Amino acid sequence: MVQRIGGFRRKTRSKLKKPEGEKGKVAISKFFNKFEEGENVVLKLEPSVHAGMPYPRFQGKSGVVVGKQGECVKVLIKDGSMEKMIISHPVHLLKIKPDATVKANKPVKVKTK
Repeated sequence: MVQRIGGFRRKTRSKLKKPEGEKGKVAISKFFNKFEEGENVVLKLEPSVHAGMPYPRFQGKSGVVVGKQGECVKVLIKDGSMEKMIISHPVHLLKIKPDATVKANKPVKVKTK
């Protein structure tokens, strides 16, 4: 067997880089966000907080809150055709409107002549 090279944050420089205006301390209110079951959220990784960070592959995915596990939140996302359960700290989640998830997953119709 070949030994795995690299760790959790390997090849994530562009994904986990903050824009110039967002650099600095994280607002403490982000740590205390409350999420109810059934709410739509998007995974937006906070690179300065390592605790409870989901795998960087899921950056930008939207899903539905299913429950809690300790301080973290269980989120059900769709990865291709599979449904996956992601456990994430609230600092890595953003609430979105229910309509935004539906519109994002609908196929776009292209007019042809």
